[in-house]
Amino acid sequence: MDEFITLRKYIEEKDYIKALEIVGELEEMSKEDKLNKIYSYAVILLVHLIKQEAEKRTTRSWDVSINNSVREIKRTNKRRNAVFARGNAGVSPAYSTLAAGVSPMSDCDKTRRKAGGCYASQDELIETIEEAFEAAIKRAALEAFEGRHDGAELVQMIDVAKIKETALTLING
Repeated sequence: MDEFITLRKYIEEKDYIKALEIVGELEEMSKEDKLNKIYSYAVILLVHLIKQEAEKRTTRSWDVSINNSVREIKRTNKRRNAVFARGNAGVSPAYSTLAAGVSPMSDCDKTRRKAGGCYASQDELIETIEEAFEAAIKRAALEAFEGRHDGAELVQMIDVAKIKETALTLING
């Protein structure tokens, strides 16, 4: 990445203002990547919640997909302590997280530390769920009831607010 070469150059030249600008750009790129992953998992989560609500049933496969999506959203959203993120030779990341006194699945508000916390704020999670819902309803329409209903019809069969609230509750739980 050119950014790292430029960053090194600015540090070597002791131009810390420009170096910090590059660091800020890198942080923003990292956050955008995390938010994109959260969005992708939110779509999967919502698809299965929509199908459950519309069909008034569930399957083990849907339940597993919901649980996997929630776990991956939490995992992606959680910031790691910088010391442990680099990792120590022979020490697993799971052990490092536990050694830091943090449960791997604890929610972000409980793990706010100097280098901890979350990539997405609560408002950003809500916004992501809102945005992901549009893609999810289209996908769910293809899958629910063997694809007999389009997205608009499916929306009429479900409680949209309840599904969004359930998704947020699962993510925050």
